[in-house]
Amino acid sequence: MAATVDVPNINNALARARDHSPYLRLQLETFPDIPAVLIEKGADAAILAAAGKGEADLPAAAAIRRERNAFALALGLGDLAGLLPLERVVEELSDLADRCLERAVRMAIAERTPGATPEGFVILALGKHGSRELNYSSDVDLIFLFDPERLPLKPREEPGQGAVRIGQRIIELLQKRDGDGYAFRVDLRLRPSPEVTPIALPVNAAISYYESTALPWERAAFIRARVVAGDKALGAYFLDAIHPFVWRRSLDYGALGEIQTISRRIRDHYAQGQALGPGFDLKRGRGGIREIEFFAQIHQLIHGGREPALRAPATLDALAALRDAGRIPGDEAALLSDAYRLFRTIEHRLQMVDDKQTHSLPVAADALTNVARLHGLADGSDLLALMQEPVAGVAAIYGRLSGQEERRLPRGVEALEAQLAAFGFPDPAEARQRIEGWRSGKARSLRTNAAMEAFEAMLPALIQALGTAPNPMGAMNRFDDVVERLPTGVNFYRLIEARPALTDVLATLLSHAPVLADQLGRRPQLLDGLIDDTAFLPAPPVERLIAAFARNERQGEDYQMLLDRVRRRVNERRFALGAQLMLARTDPLEAAAGYARVAEAAIQVLADAAVAEFEAVHGKVPGSELLILGLGRLGGEALTHASDLDLVYLFTGDYGARSDGGKPLGATDYFNRLVRRISAALSVPTAAGPLYDVDTRLRPSGEDGLLAVSLASFSAYQRDHAWTWEHMALTRARPVYGSPAGRAALKAAIDAVLSAPRDVERLVADAARMRADMARHKPPSGPFDIKLGRGGLVDLEFAVQTLALGYQTGLRPQLPAAITDLATAGLVPPDIMAAHRLLTGMLVMFRLVSPNSAEPAEASRPLVARACGEESWDALLAAHDAARQSISALWDRVSGARADEEKL
Repeated sequence: MAATVDVPNINNALARARDHSPYLRLQLETFPDIPAVLIEKGADAAILAAAGKGEADLPAAAAIRRERNAFALALGLGDLAGLLPLERVVEELSDLADRCLERAVRMAIAERTPGATPEGFVILALGKHGSRELNYSSDVDLIFLFDPERLPLKPREEPGQGAVRIGQRIIELLQKRDGDGYAFRVDLRLRPSPEVTPIALPVNAAISYYESTALPWERAAFIRARVVAGDKALGAYFLDAIHPFVWRRSLDYGALGEIQTISRRIRDHYAQGQALGPGFDLKRGRGGIREIEFFAQIHQLIHGGREPALRAPATLDALAALRDAGRIPGDEAALLSDAYRLFRTIEHRLQMVDDKQTHSLPVAADALTNVARLHGLADGSDLLALMQEPVAGVAAIYGRLSGQEERRLPRGVEALEAQLAAFGFPDPAEARQRIEGWRSGKARSLRTNAAMEAFEAMLPALIQALGTAPNPMGAMNRFDDVVERLPTGVNFYRLIEARPALTDVLATLLSHAPVLADQLGRRPQLLDGLIDDTAFLPAPPVERLIAAFARNERQGEDYQMLLDRVRRRVNERRFALGAQLMLARTDPLEAAAGYARVAEAAIQVLADAAVAEFEAVHGKVPGSELLILGLGRLGGEALTHASDLDLVYLFTGDYGARSDGGKPLGATDYFNRLVRRISAALSVPTAAGPLYDVDTRLRPSGEDGLLAVSLASFSAYQRDHAWTWEHMALTRARPVYGSPAGRAALKAAIDAVLSAPRDVERLVADAARMRADMARHKPPSGPFDIKLGRGGLVDLEFAVQTLALGYQTGLRPQLPAAITDLATAGLVPPDIMAAHRLLTGMLVMFRLVSPNSAEPAEASRPLVARACGEESWDALLAAHDAARQSISALWDRVSGARADEEKL
């Protein structure tokens, strides 16, 4: 037996797994006997050994997870060593999912009704699980059905309620994370009307849905439907009942258009991942896995009603059946099959690295090379070269099938509604009425023939993209606001037609970001800024932004023209940063830093312009200059899309001096008039729109004080008269305008205040009293008020600022830097940095998707969760609760500590 084992290839696979897959490396440490069995007895024995890991005397959830991890290791090593073909790997993974589901459904029912069997409850699998083609880190696409007459129930329990609770327990057993990770993520969105129906449906209600109101794409989904766990007879009854819905006896060429529509939506929606190279989406990209699947499914739906042999669920089996029946050429079947095996294998490599549900090649060169080496290649370029011809071949074959003819939306009621249904609109009649309203020409932007022609040309691609939105009608209604507000639409509509990739961007913004959608409705030209790919790069350094915003002297730009242009360019930058967040092109904290750089550059350019205008009339104050101090989020270099600018205006020199211009002024009057112009330059709306709200209440003496004071007066005030809260605010102060010498002098003055000896007992008492006052007068607006709620960012800032002042440690305006210093000194626990990062990320995202701090719309929750580094909304909520608890504990400790330095 041992002589038939390919030991060199196994050892090579083990080395690649250890070197390039953290996930497999962990499993090698957890299950050292699996590779030993593989070397001694081969792949079949290793798989059998993996199955045994789920038979130990463990809680069911733990047993399920251990079996899954052991299987991933055995199959992964067998795959890497070339001992297992793709078909075997995906079938074993699918069968594992079946076993886990069967165990989960039996346990879920037995826990509630001891002794009962899964009679009256069935689980159907669709997608790759249904066709036994599951990948390493795939979701399982499931439908839960039940028979109200036979479902085991608790006393006085309604069948629907009981079925939902069974389903919830099954989901928990499979996807809740514990020390062994998780088993499978569960996706129930392929059930009938998932936006309104419970997770478990009565079987006859589901049959009625598919007989009467199901959408066209659902036919293709059921090609791969399979009963996988629970009451098998109930599942067979359901599939037999909907058989005529899936397989129609007449030649169904209408299916061609249905599936092509879905494919075009995917091509538009994932336009950025279509070109082969770093970031290429193996699943959805042009020439990728999904186009192979759709190619097979189109032919199956057309011919499968009359030819049962074509109804094979698995893609490779379907291609072979279509070839054997003469429905597709042999060379095309061979190319598609070989490409499918290659793409699925590379997809497995991507998922082996960290056990993540990813289908895209890494963008970073080192990460791409890591995947290539896991596959046994030298580097990322070799991997791309390996895929080049197959990707091009698949794209060409599918492109010939789908065609690229110019399209227009139908005008007939039935035809238009059918098209809208195919695009994914849940209520085609409502969407049709909206389109008919546009076609009436009542909107100002659609009153000319040229505008209407441009509109009709771009409409199919746009409506198709809106159909992919989680809330298509909501997105369409927001687009209606854009249409109504446009003074003229020709250029805007032609832009969308000429740049199809913008339709995906537009649909995403309209779907998830009401703040950005509202801005786009007022200023549609903001979309222009997203044409260039550079719009999706991080915001440049402040110096480069200043150069981009600065006055164009060669064109004779006057002050008002400058104000307009800076507003346009700054708002384009801010809009692009918001789009990056919605399209998952950037991290929320990097976006926050980008917002701050943009604001600082705007301050520099507009203050320079206001100073120049003012000096032309009043001259300069000899020996003096204006300084601007940024506080709060500006000082900490972490703004949100909605942040105002906390500014303090100062000037150097003698406050008794006078300016030397034609209309001289005393220094105090001079600078107070000047800073009003600067505040107006930053905040007053012009024809180009608004810019920032400016808040100057943190100046000495607050609203009762002068807008601008001398640096000497500022220092004296802070030294002798400032409240504790003002010193706490200074911990996040940063000079943002002035000469290098002026900034250095201002920083030295702040450092002197912050480093002065202080009464620690009074500091703690003042901080605790101020926080309590704030809680009384400014309560949180809801559970998702990330700043004001207990354990929120305000509590964290109070704790950090109190510790920083008390220990003279962490006196840096950037909150992450201050936390790092305090953590290094052992003054805050290590998890506070993660809590800060999570809550800041949520704040940045909420300012776009839910500006009123309410729970985001359900469709937007996964987007927010992923942006904050969590896999799901539930995971984000759990992390959010944990972060708040950590911050609450920290603030309680700081505010309730003894008032001596030893016990701060």
